[in-house]
Amino acid sequence: MQNVTDRTTNPFDMQPPCESFVPGHGDANADIHVIGDHPGVHGGTDTGTPFTGSAAGDRLRSALRDAGVLTTAADDTPPIDDPDNSFFSYLHPCVPEGAPTPADYRELEPFFDAELRAITAHVLLPVGERATTHVLETCTAIDPADASLEDRHATELHGSGWLVVPCVQPDAWSAAQETAYVEALRAVMATDYQRQADLGRFLVGPEPYTVR
Repeated sequence: MQNVTDRTTNPFDMQPPCESFVPGHGDANADIHVIGDHPGVHGGTDTGTPFTGSAAGDRLRSALRDAGVLTTAADDTPPIDDPDNSFFSYLHPCVPEGAPTPADYRELEPFFDAELRAITAHVLLPVGERATTHVLETCTAIDPADASLEDRHATELHGSGWLVVPCVQPDAWSAAQETAYVEALRAVMATDYQRQADLGRFLVGPEPYTVR
């Protein structure tokens, strides 16, 4: 099943309860979903696009290009990322005044979760502590408290229909952490990471019917 929109900015017309927010951006049919915290941490306050206009976002996108997750048009100055097969969004898309409270995150959680399930990506790339904790708690059977994020950085974790590859905050990466993340993503891109079930056996006709 493919989504019925080719919009790359806020493809599902999410309207969180705030005056200013940074909507999800990318391919609504993406296999790769990059998940961040909020615009004050990962960027987009001025640009309107997640993971742009910040040191963390710039370093993350550079790593994603090196890994082959993102491509850019060679004649674009500055380079513009091709949204094909990737989607970027935040747990808390509203532009905050200061640090969001736990209640703020809870209020916006339904918006993020609806977008997560609408995209139905195969690979989730949570960025930073809060995004990784949320993804592990809601999309896997892994207890976030069992290991530190530093120990799980750039490792493949298997969830309920998702492959999860978390990373620590990009603007705090060491050179070794950046290399490990790029290599982990290259390994994912080189494998058949798509998880689909063929339900065609339940139908009358001979055609396969695959779903996420």
